[in-house]
Amino acid sequence: MSVSPQRPSRVALIGVPMDLGGGRRGVDMGPSALRIAGIQKALEDLGIEFRDTGNLEVRDPVDLEPADPCARFLEEISDCCQRLHARVKELVADDWFPLVVGGDHSVAAGSVAGLASHYHERGEKIGLIWFDAHGDMNTPETTGSGNIHGMPLAALLGHGPASLTRLSSRFPAVDPKNAVLVGVRTLDDGERKLIRELGLRCFTMQEIDELGMHAVMREAIEIACADTAGYVLSFDVDGTDPSVAPGVGTPVPGGVSYREAHLVVELAAESGKLLSLEMAEINPILDTNNATARVAVEFCESALGKRVL
Repeated sequence: MSVSPQRPSRVALIGVPMDLGGGRRGVDMGPSALRIAGIQKALEDLGIEFRDTGNLEVRDPVDLEPADPCARFLEEISDCCQRLHARVKELVADDWFPLVVGGDHSVAAGSVAGLASHYHERGEKIGLIWFDAHGDMNTPETTGSGNIHGMPLAALLGHGPASLTRLSSRFPAVDPKNAVLVGVRTLDDGERKLIRELGLRCFTMQEIDELGMHAVMREAIEIACADTAGYVLSFDVDGTDPSVAPGVGTPVPGGVSYREAHLVVELAAESGKLLSLEMAEINPILDTNNATARVAVEFCESALGKRVL
């Protein structure tokens, strides 16, 4: 195996065992599952200096009652995201490439905001590619479940509770014209409305089938890189088909294939503009022999430069 020259030389893993944003338990074990699947050895074998910064402390939902049924555990999630914002910002300032491992996808409200703050203070902005079966574009006013893991992208684009939308020193943390959704195959009515209002580029599975993943990712990267320092790839493993990643809390049939998902991360690596990588929604309780974490390690390797030739 050879390695792309664009790979980061130093990668810092941040575990975020967030189990508050969704409706099913188990994603708090995602960071541990990725470690067990061999993420450290995999990246060190690529010649990357690897640092495991451990897990952020996250409150256990067993001990809590949600204060607001339309934004369940908002205070606790916002607190964790604020600390994650600070951790990401600190690592990037020290020239580490952040590898953020959830936990449910609500963690992205903090991780992406941290990167946005770092570059905003340098007079630059960032782009965002959001790989997901879902839109994550709900707000407390549109949600049907109150689960905040369905709201982080909306928050990063400036819509939702101030405790999530105002984490970054830049508002919104990401300009909608530099954000892209890839792999979507289920949306709520409120999400559709907000996506249209913002003009957010959203590649549904129909478009991926029609255009091919290569063309989709080329356009997505172009959008995310337009007048930006680079972009974050926030990768929800449920964006892949359940046959590829069975260990997720909200599986949706008809998703991205194993090879298409690898192409997503391979093209991200080739762009040379990837600033941070996030893996979210790995749920070992719903998995088979840690298969989802193992495939997530493979996606991380490809995103960070591993190639066949």
